[in-house]
Amino acid sequence: MITLALAGKPNCGKSTFFKAATMANAEIANYPFTTINPNFGVAYVRTKCACANLPVKCTHCTDGNRFVAVNLIDVAGLVPDAHKGKGLGNQFLDHLRQANAILHVIDASGGTDSEGNPVGVGNHDPEVDVTFLLFEMTMWVHGILDKHWSRISRQSQGKGAVIEQGIADTFVGLGITLEDVRDVALKLKLDLVHANIDDLVPLCAEMVKISKPMLVVGNKFDEAPESLRTKLAAQKVAFASAASELALRNAAAANVIQYLPGDEQFRVGNEVTLSPAQKAGLAKIAEVMKQCKGTGVQQAINRAVFELLDMIVVYPVEDENHYCNKQGDVLPDAFLMRRGSTPHDLAYQVHTEIGKGFLYAIDARTKMRIKETHELKDGDIIKIVSAAK
Repeated sequence: MITLALAGKPNCGKSTFFKAATMANAEIANYPFTTINPNFGVAYVRTKCACANLPVKCTHCTDGNRFVAVNLIDVAGLVPDAHKGKGLGNQFLDHLRQANAILHVIDASGGTDSEGNPVGVGNHDPEVDVTFLLFEMTMWVHGILDKHWSRISRQSQGKGAVIEQGIADTFVGLGITLEDVRDVALKLKLDLVHANIDDLVPLCAEMVKISKPMLVVGNKFDEAPESLRTKLAAQKVAFASAASELALRNAAAANVIQYLPGDEQFRVGNEVTLSPAQKAGLAKIAEVMKQCKGTGVQQAINRAVFELLDMIVVYPVEDENHYCNKQGDVLPDAFLMRRGSTPHDLAYQVHTEIGKGFLYAIDARTKMRIKETHELKDGDIIKIVSAAK
């Protein structure tokens, strides 16, 4: 399953974002290092369900919207120079290792300083927070390479290919390949044979971008002065109000409103039962949603999965005529797959043995057999025929 990590300095609203996205119990407080041990939960990406264009409907979507599970980790707050051991040090970096992509949450309101201490709205420039996570992760990765660099250089005997392999081996835990190292070295015009360790900081920055793509999320945007919003918008920061999303999800759970995560607006069930304070609170959230086309929480998760990771949703079925499994359940499963995946890749995703016994696949919409190397598209409904039962 895809894993996203929430990272950023303390007190920027990560735990609120996590709780809103997962409805899990995470401690939320207005002081640094609320989260010391990471919180693990399940969030969802939202997509149009494939049953919308079928003669049969599934029972796994809501109003034609399918929610597909992803893991979400809320890691400990990060302060400048964490790679040197400041704050909670490198502990957070080890938790980020297992993430496919990172949502870097910053305080768009400028109400907290670089270490997460409250300073009052607008008194800190959040623009300086945009780049610091990439820098900390870069220096962490650089520190790992530093430990191995003398050995890699010594064993290479001046052969660039051996150095490239040594760097790739060092970063194998980050999912870095030999091709990645070669491409980055070429792009940066790096002479790895004669480079010293300080020359390799830009290479490490590129390794981080490849292995941990990052979306910067400007949380608390509803509290941000217009000047700060303008600056962050120029940096292509995604805006969000996690507190608004959490309030909406709680109100929907209590049947006070009708709201689906990712909607651009909500509907109030019965205004008569609302107190003046509740009405005022919902009116404020409605105004926030107008500015952001929603609260931004679901939108950020979707962007991380569908844009940063370039995933598609594919639906495996056992009966291509009725789009169901053996029990008659229509579109029982929805799998996130990397764009460019094939039916054989899908077979392995369903089960290793089905992948090993793969024979061929059928496009359930056309009823046509498709090649093992056929490139799957978003919303495809596929029957896998395998020698494995």
